[in-house]
Amino acid sequence: MTTASIKTPNCILQNPVFLLLAAGTLFGFNFPLGKIAGDAGIPPLVWAMTLSVGVSTVLLPTLIAQKQLTFPKGRMVRYVILSAIISFIVPNILLFSVIPHAGAGYTGLMFALSPVFTLALATFFRFKAPNKLGIIGIVIGLVGAVIVSISRSTSPEAPEIFWLFAALSIPMVLAAGNIYRSLDWPENAEADALAFWGHSFALPIFGVLLLTTENYTALGALSEAPFAVLAQMLVAGIMFPIYFRLQKEGGPVLLSQIGYVAAAVGLLIATMVLGENYGAITWAGAAIIAAGIAVTIKAQ
Repeated sequence: MTTASIKTPNCILQNPVFLLLAAGTLFGFNFPLGKIAGDAGIPPLVWAMTLSVGVSTVLLPTLIAQKQLTFPKGRMVRYVILSAIISFIVPNILLFSVIPHAGAGYTGLMFALSPVFTLALATFFRFKAPNKLGIIGIVIGLVGAVIVSISRSTSPEAPEIFWLFAALSIPMVLAAGNIYRSLDWPENAEADALAFWGHSFALPIFGVLLLTTENYTALGALSEAPFAVLAQMLVAGIMFPIYFRLQKEGGPVLLSQIGYVAAAVGLLIATMVLGENYGAITWAGAAIIAAGIAVTIKAQ
């Protein structure tokens, strides 16, 4: 076995384009799985908590086996707390609250707006901006997202305006999280450890919120969709370590573009598996988003 072949797996896991496509594809499964959960009567808070359980469950044995399970200290404690609130708790509760009203495909496409908000914040905080081709890719994706949003808001089955605005708030929150995680990334911290501790901290917060807004009997609703629960836990457990690696290797602007990949994947699954119907204009917008993804990859 050659030295090059030994290094290949690590090279792939450090390749921003591979990480972008892998994280975005896995993220796209969240939308139809969230729709299934909503249809089964599982409260959004409970389903958001399921993601964090999945990440913690998958990563715990991995960190133990790699002897990387150490308690956070100093700056890492602050990072874990703030990233959990900004990146996992608030956006996931928003996401799974909106999906039953706006649809899995449309909500997924709102993620395609996060690169624009992230780019604006990255410029403000003087992060390294993408090259001209990368910016063109972001703009193309934005055009596609706008077309999809307009087509969805004017359709006969359009959701109430409140839920459209709630969906629009998702990419804003995501952008804030993308920038914070890069700004405050603890020195020498590993991506897997940050993902694990962030979601582990989120769990008791979800527990408190569940106790004060619902009650723990709401957890019983998970039995209504057991296969979806397992699928969601597995997807989240695989996706978030990749997500944090992409944050480290690609920076906040490239990371935000998983929204484009996730939007396309979510729309396809929502149509093919869940039977959601979208008109020709919506699909035209999705095609433009796909073109934006292609340009972004080319820019890398």
